[in-house]
Amino acid sequence: MTIRLGHSPDADDAFMFWALAAGLVDTPLQFEHVLRDIQTLNEWAREGKLEFTAMSVHNLAYVADKYLVLRQGASFGDGYGPRLVARAPIPLERLSEYVIAVPGYLTSAYLALRLFLPEAQTIQMPFDAIMPAVQRGEVPVGLLIHEGQLTYAQAGLHLLVDLGAWWYEQTGGLPLPLGINAVRADLPDEVQREIARVFRESIRLGLAHREQAMQYALQFGRGMDAATADQFVGMYVNELTLDMGERGKRAIEEFLARGAAAGITPPATVRFLE
Repeated sequence: MTIRLGHSPDADDAFMFWALAAGLVDTPLQFEHVLRDIQTLNEWAREGKLEFTAMSVHNLAYVADKYLVLRQGASFGDGYGPRLVARAPIPLERLSEYVIAVPGYLTSAYLALRLFLPEAQTIQMPFDAIMPAVQRGEVPVGLLIHEGQLTYAQAGLHLLVDLGAWWYEQTGGLPLPLGINAVRADLPDEVQREIARVFRESIRLGLAHREQAMQYALQFGRGMDAATADQFVGMYVNELTLDMGERGKRAIEEFLARGAAAGITPPATVRFLE
């Protein structure tokens, strides 16, 4: 059986799928890797297009009837996360006066922003265009995900808010859930469980053979140097990624519950593949 596997062409996703792509995990399933940006994967998930896909936790509120969340492969900001930056400091009490460039209205970063600043004025841009646009003064504030979280200072930008740190404080120590991997709910149980087993083994092998997995991941680093890429991967591929556990599940449920309570997302009952 062929399983279409959707993930982003980013260093952290590539690290997780290195062993699978390299043929190091034995499985009767055939995997077709489909690399797309997270906004596209979110939109495709609304259609149930792929059997196995990465998506934003925010988007899960709209597809909880179509997909089961795997305990493996989730990205959490454990005390850190997407960052609001500007060319000069801006008082937080005035932040609602400024337009904020965001990397997609289905991203978890956007939901976190709306929870932090319900009255936020936003404009959608490709994630990798946001930091240059803030540098040039085309937008006053940018919401950075991916490697921009680490490189904004080198670009001469000021940190206004780390939304992952804000969430951690607001929830008494929960990590900010950003991305998850999910399997389509209509797949046979044995196929769902084999996908989960294979994926967990791929992540485990990456963590056990970090140097080799990093060499592969650097192909998707968008010019990041090795040290920055290693730091970025370490932030989002770790023990919580191998198994989110009860803490990770609580974080996802709390994130979506707060989104629904604020009227940002529809109520959703998240189903985990146990």
